Amino acid sequence: MARIHELLAAGRTFSFEFFPPKSPAAQVTLAHTLRELEPLEPSFVSVTYGAGGSTRAWTHELVAGMLHTTTLNPMAHLTCVGHSRLDLAEILVRYRRAGVDNVLCLGGDPPPDSGLPDGELPHAVDLVDLARAVGGFSVGVAAHPSGHPQSPDRATDRRHLAAKLARADFGITQFFFRAADYLDLVDELRALGCDTPVLPGIMPITNLASVARMGELAGHPVPPEVVARFDGIEDDPDAVRRMGVEVASELCDELLRAGAPGLHFYTLNQSRATREVYERLGLRAASPAA
Repeated sequence: MARIHELLAAGRTFSFEFFPPKSPAAQVTLAHTLRELEPLEPSFVSVTYGAGGSTRAWTHELVAGMLHTTTLNPMAHLTCVGHSRLDLAEILVRYRRAGVDNVLCLGGDPPPDSGLPDGELPHAVDLVDLARAVGGFSVGVAAHPSGHPQSPDRATDRRHLAAKLARADFGITQFFFRAADYLDLVDELRALGCDTPVLPGIMPITNLASVARMGELAGHPVPPEVVARFDGIEDDPDAVRRMGVEVASELCDELLRAGAPGLHFYTLNQSRATREVYERLGLRAASPAA
């Protein structure tokens, strides 16, 4: 498998994110999605990790399964919350033994009232250092264009992010809808002497209410000018998807023209919107089954 920092050094990357299925029906849906997206030949794909290890086995099974049954290049997410240092070291060693070359190190936010302990490693940067100690990984971290919800202010967020990126190989942002939010982030990091590549995270809107909820939870509300583009079509799923694809395609085009090192798509385990954005960008034609 290819290490992500090496792919970024060679050119732009295009990647997809999935979450582990928790039911037989969800497994069928994801299997179908993987079959439809695999022909797009993404540079890599990432698999999320539930708070406190709630999807620990499922994440490992999905990542290892991709290695052995597909041509996909998987990256495993891993979070500090709810784990001891030894737990995390054992998980990382298991991934290395399975042949996984890429890992995304996250602090993790426990769900409210979950009762999960904070974990022995307090911050994502500590998990980066642990992954380095295990060795062999291309290590990524998360970035928030509007600042992490727990940061006291934007300047503090940028200083901590620059320090984290200095010890990682690349970053991936939370989803956002204004190119300026990403471009400002990159400029502010560069002013701090940080030139580690940061991939913009893209989520095509297929359900406005759902994306709005996720945006609020992540501290990145959907901008009013984007919401306005869905006025009058909220009850038409096909119209919402088409508009979501149009909005995402415009954002991607602006980012690529501005020099973004790639695009990372949050798929929500569905393929159609991502394939349609790909087609509009001229990256690869959508499947005839679209």
